[in-house]
Amino acid sequence: METVFEFVNIDKSENLEAFTEKKLEKLENKYDWIVRANIYFKHDENQKPNGYITEVRLSAPGPEIFAQSNENSYEASIAETVRDLDRQCEKRKAKMSSH
Repeated sequence: METVFEFVNIDKSENLEAFTEKKLEKLENKYDWIVRANIYFKHDENQKPNGYITEVRLSAPGPEIFAQSNENSYEASIAETVRDLDRQCEKRKAKMSSH
């Protein structure tokens, strides 16, 4: 799976990229049909009390799979987003195997 990182209103972080790739690796191993992940990290001061936003778009057969979360740290935001993606991928896998 190819991963593309974009940082909006924050500095690039190698540690954040490594943490995200580790989390997404679980999805990649579980769902081999995922082609690419576009990951966006944003910081929005107006989103009180949290403001640490992670968005992920997965390219896979069919429509894109998208999840976003707004937490009090990027690590928590990544974890929540990956949980949402896992649920969506599980549903997609069930539809694919039933056809």
